[in-house]
Parts: sequence; C-alpha cells; structure tokens
Amino acid sequence: MNAPSQLYLDRQTNHGGRKTTEKMDTVFFRLDDESLIRKTQEGSHEAFAALVKRHSNRFYSVAYRFVFDKNDAEDIVQEAFLKVWDRPGLWNPGRHAKFTTWFYKVIINLCLDHNKKKKTIALPEDIKLADKQPGQDLLLDAHQKQVILDGFLRKLPERQLLALNLCFYEGLSNKEAAKIIGVKVKALQSLIMRAKTRLKEEVKRSLSGGSI
Repeated sequence: MNAPSQLYLDRQTNHGGRKTTEKMDTVFFRLDDESLIRKTQEGSHEAFAALVKRHSNRFYSVAYRFVFDKNDAEDIVQEAFLKVWDRPGLWNPGRHAKFTTWFYKVIINLCLDHNKKKKTIALPEDIKLADKQPGQDLLLDAHQKQVILDGFLRKLPERQLLALNLCFYEGLSNKEAAKIIGVKVKALQSLIMRAKTRLKEEVKRSLSGGSI
C-alpha cells in the first residue's frame, strides 16, 4: 500500500477553510476497530484515518511516559500506525486479542528499541523542589515537580515502569496489563508494588536533601 499523505489528523493542512478530515464520512467513526482494520486492509484511507484519530492520543501518552520526549513519542506512534497501514495483516482478529491490546505491544516494543538506541539524558543536578509561591512561581513549581517525577520514573526497571504505566495511567485491568507484558497477574502485582515502593523511596530521599 502507498501510505496516506497525512498520518496525524491534527497535522493535516486546511483546504478551502476546512480540514480534510471534515470531508471524511462520519460512518467510519461509528465502526469498531475490527471493521476499521478490515477496511484498512482493503485500502481505505478513511478507515485508517478514523483508526488513527480514535487511538493516537492514547498511544502517544503511552509512548511519552516510556521515552519522556514529545518528538520521539510522536515518531514512535507514527511508526506504529504506519506498520498497520503497510502491513494490516499483522493484526488478525482470529489470532490476536482486541486491537488495542495488540497495539500496546507494538508501541511498547518500539519504545524499548528506542531506549536501547538512545542514551539516557541525565537530569540537571541543580533541580530542586520549588518553594510554594503565588503567580507564575506556582506554574514553575508544578513543572519542576513533573520533571522530577519523570526523573524518578526513568529510574524504574522497564517492566516496573511498564506495569505502572498500563495500570495506573492507562487504567487497564491487571489481567489485560499482564497479558500485554506477558506475565501472570500475580507477577504484575509484584511489579507494581516494587515500582511504588521505589518511587516512595526516591521521593523521601529527594525531600530529605538527597540527590535526585
């Protein structure tokens, strides 16, 4: 297949004052994932675009919380969706779980490959929790806290980070998250417990004046 000229709907250019997505038949947005994949396999750009619009934000969030870089996360999600377009037969409803469960694995594998190739960027040594002050300082404080939290998350082993992301941020059930990671539910619960324990230790160490 020839890939669509525009992948992300929010990156599409305007034509005649309206985005090209407005011309898309709304029927596609009412179809379930399996139907959209089937139509994508038949070469439907509209079905593929509907699939991207439905799931891109969710999987961008997953990718970002694994690579901690907006541009890299966007590239990973784009690459994952292009895999669906170029090789739509990769997902077969008769062989695989539901589309989103399978696509989580695609995103995660791309993130793991990315992290292996890219060296971890160290946080600045002088980052500290900001004092609570009114106005812009509060915004800076929130930003710094997010940076610090990201730093703590980066230190987690990959499977602990993955378990925490899927269950805490994505809100998946333990059963579904365990299936995505490829472990039993008890093992998943252990990963989450160890991740939470480590994060608490990092926070305590930071508040007590230890280095991040």
